[in-house]
Amino acid sequence: MKILLIEDEIKTAQSLRIGLEENGFQVDLAFDGITGQKACLENNYTVIISDIILPQLNGVEMCKNVRKMGMNTPILLLTALGSTDEKIAGFDAGADDYLVKPFAFRELVARINVLSKRNSIIREENKTLIFADLILDLDSKSAKRNETTIELTNREFDLIKYFIENQNKVISKKSIAEDVWNINFNTGTNTIEVYVNYLRNKIDKPFSKKLIHTSHGMGYILKSED
Repeated sequence: MKILLIEDEIKTAQSLRIGLEENGFQVDLAFDGITGQKACLENNYTVIISDIILPQLNGVEMCKNVRKMGMNTPILLLTALGSTDEKIAGFDAGADDYLVKPFAFRELVARINVLSKRNSIIREENKTLIFADLILDLDSKSAKRNETTIELTNREFDLIKYFIENQNKVISKKSIAEDVWNINFNTGTNTIEVYVNYLRNKIDKPFSKKLIHTSHGMGYILKSED
């Protein structure tokens, strides 16, 4: 589960990241509202956590902006102020939850878990999976990238769906064989490499930004950065 944490107090941000990573989350950091907003729009996060008082752009305005641009990732706002008016302003901007500082760390983890489940439900209701500029329609089993339709076979579709569901994680060939196609992995064949290459030719080759990367000696990883 990948989380974006937007917090301008560096010690607080580092402390929260360490705690979240110890609980199994992958965490990206941003230290101001402009950088945080850019990260929101360029990456696919499960949950976004943002302080309200931030340099350059406050958390409420950042939340309002990304909602206007169509991003529906759950957003949890953090603040030292807990007035009703401030909470209403945050919710009106499109925030999903609100946590007043100081807070118990386990409460933060609990709220992240609730929001992540909500995100999964929303994606299931929409019948789409989204990663960066790649969109999968689960009903029609079709794919688009940058509004360009990509023709995929059933096996290719199942493979890219698995990559998106496990985005930013290194996936072994054994996992692909067993989880995607329910077969025992045979080290003597190159079936996995062949299908990953098929996907790359369709998903990556026509576009400037590559999504499917090789983790040498370990497997593959779907990530939006180079």
